[in-house]
Amino acid sequence: MKQSHIIHRGTRSAGDGPLEGKNIALHPSVSVRDWPTEAGTRALEGFIALEDATVVRRLEAAGATLAGTTSMNELGLGIDRDGAGPAVAAREADIALLMDHMGEARIGAARVGLTGYKPSFGVISRFGLIGLIPSMECLGFMAKDPADIRNAAAAACGDDEQDFTLSPTMPDFSNPDQTAEYRLGVVSEALALLDPGDGEAFRTALSELEPAGCVLRDASIAEFDLFPTVHHIIGSVEASSSAGKFDGVRYGHRARGTRDWNEMYLTSRGEAFGPLLKSFLFQGAFYQFEQYDAFEKACRLRARLVASLEKLFDDIDFLVLPTTRGGAAPSVETTTTGDLYNLFRFTLPANLAGLPAVHLSLPGSAPVQVLGRRLDDARLLDLAVRLNRHHGGTAS
Repeated sequence: MKQSHIIHRGTRSAGDGPLEGKNIALHPSVSVRDWPTEAGTRALEGFIALEDATVVRRLEAAGATLAGTTSMNELGLGIDRDGAGPAVAAREADIALLMDHMGEARIGAARVGLTGYKPSFGVISRFGLIGLIPSMECLGFMAKDPADIRNAAAAACGDDEQDFTLSPTMPDFSNPDQTAEYRLGVVSEALALLDPGDGEAFRTALSELEPAGCVLRDASIAEFDLFPTVHHIIGSVEASSSAGKFDGVRYGHRARGTRDWNEMYLTSRGEAFGPLLKSFLFQGAFYQFEQYDAFEKACRLRARLVASLEKLFDDIDFLVLPTTRGGAAPSVETTTTGDLYNLFRFTLPANLAGLPAVHLSLPGSAPVQVLGRRLDDARLLDLAVRLNRHHGGTAS
């Protein structure tokens, strides 16, 4: 008998709506009242959510059923321990929800042959989500059928007084368009980083887009090589600050036998976090307290990179680039921060700039992702739905 990918089962359903009959698997970083919500870390050992995340309430109101929670990486950093994507691939669920800091939804989807979607920053409330990198993270979605993702995103988007980072303008999902011709810019700097075999497979995958009404053009991001460095500096500083609340006092793991409060703090945190997350947090503390000028410079570079991406959308509708190296089923094992940034190299621009992005599940192709202008989520998912149908995809 095959082992289930869903660890905690606690089925909840709200009834009618566009998501009726759709089962959702969640990472335990998404709060569901009275469910274990440990976010893959000893720092939240034994923590039970006191209330539902906003997105949980909205998806249930749209008719979705919560199937349960799965395994995940510590505080969502990386994707190699993800159980939500495999749960969808095994048809234990229709949709998976997870925190996306670096591109986890897209690479997690590429790993198991799903569609993966990262929304624009500020369109889905983060209230009730356990995050790590506040200015770059959002709730990600994975599913076999991009139409399921579109329906879930439409239900989840909207204003929430509990989240002050939300955009005053929201994507309009009310009028799906399956006929428009789209101009797609292929990022040459990303293509140049692929080895010859992966590059040829990626070009073959691009040829699958044109019959579905896509016009391919060349696009250039001159400072493409700066995205990993800028994300690493800003992301690690934000993570180091965010993780300060996991102190072992109010909830989670607390070290035993310590002599005073200070020793308890230090020992609890030392025991609670794993080596990869510790390394990331230490690097952030270094930039925060020893090299703050590097952090300030990274923030200025971030603004410049965001502006350069925005300008590209004056002449095209979407950007196209590889999701990751390594073919249609990439290795996602990460033990160092270097491994992380090598794996997520191509997905970082969307997180850094707050852009919507989707990994396309095209039959037998190299991993392909498409990025849109901020708040252009509806058209981006329309494109994903069209491509899925063009290549014979069926609703899951």
